[in-house]
Amino acid sequence: MIGTFPRAAAAAAVALAAALTATPAVSSAADDGVQALAYTADIRSPIPIPPAEQDLQTIVAKRWFKVSDEPLQLEGPVFDADGNLLFVEVFGGRVFRLSPDRELETLVGKNDLGSAGLAVGDDGRIYIAGLGNFKDTGRIVSVAPDGSDMQTVVPASAGYLPDDLVFDDDGGFYFTDFQGTSTEPVGGVYYVSPDGGDITPVLPNMAIANGVALGPDGEKLWATEFSAGRLHRLEMKGPTTVAPFGTAVPYHFTGCCPDSMRTDTDGNVYVSMYGQARVLVFNDVGIPIGQILLPGHDEGRFLHSTSLAISPDGRDVYIVSNDRGGEGGAWIFKARGFASGTRQPGGG
Repeated sequence: MIGTFPRAAAAAAVALAAALTATPAVSSAADDGVQALAYTADIRSPIPIPPAEQDLQTIVAKRWFKVSDEPLQLEGPVFDADGNLLFVEVFGGRVFRLSPDRELETLVGKNDLGSAGLAVGDDGRIYIAGLGNFKDTGRIVSVAPDGSDMQTVVPASAGYLPDDLVFDDDGGFYFTDFQGTSTEPVGGVYYVSPDGGDITPVLPNMAIANGVALGPDGEKLWATEFSAGRLHRLEMKGPTTVAPFGTAVPYHFTGCCPDSMRTDTDGNVYVSMYGQARVLVFNDVGIPIGQILLPGHDEGRFLHSTSLAISPDGRDVYIVSNDRGGEGGAWIFKARGFASGTRQPGGG
């Protein structure tokens, strides 16, 4: 060991020096020797994987169910207690239900909700986060399991643009307020009490809050900040109480844009990357550990990967996207993650 360590250290030093002094691929003009930038294989795609994420464990999802020939903006997939996959399309407001044997039905027809997120309450009702006109008509409503009996939970007069929501074990829920810009952080994460009487800010001053999820222990709250490209991690001591020094931004994303998210029973966090046709996966402390690409990623297809659901009875991950600008329509894609999905109080 005494004799081999210096040689190993020397070899490592040489390798490090070579890596640090390596010159990126260039082409030179033959006549004057001026160097020129060149597109290499790792950046030729319309949506290249950022250098820091190129060595992550990477898999490619498969096409699983075609929802429409039209490029519908699909969002909000969640499982109900019967194993049906519920999801919405934003600009028509519709809510769909896909049975385990892949029979599709419409629960809520076209409307002006601007439906963006779904959750199933412990009362079995389906809660819909609606962006409305994206200005001043956002609201949260609930419907019966068959789509009937729509009731207002958070009215438009409250002044929010609800985008996503998740229930806790107490029967209350968190939702994101999809307001602001990259320079005007006026959105945030809010908590609605179980009786619906109180709405409390939990993580204010966000530049378009988008995804929200709870870890399997219910004590870690995650959120994405769409226009600032940040992943937030909160350690909670109660529904609206953050633990001392409990807030962190463990990750800053490269490129546009972190969208909706889900967690699995190992505490991993899956973040849909809108505009990138992929899902990034982080461990319990917010370190990236894997990614799922959609078919056609390297050609710039199915870029609008907005959200996903993870089966609570297995490791299957279902990702929704559309091929706006292409000819692929709107699809649900399937892959397998690290663990089963975190089971929600009223659903899967």
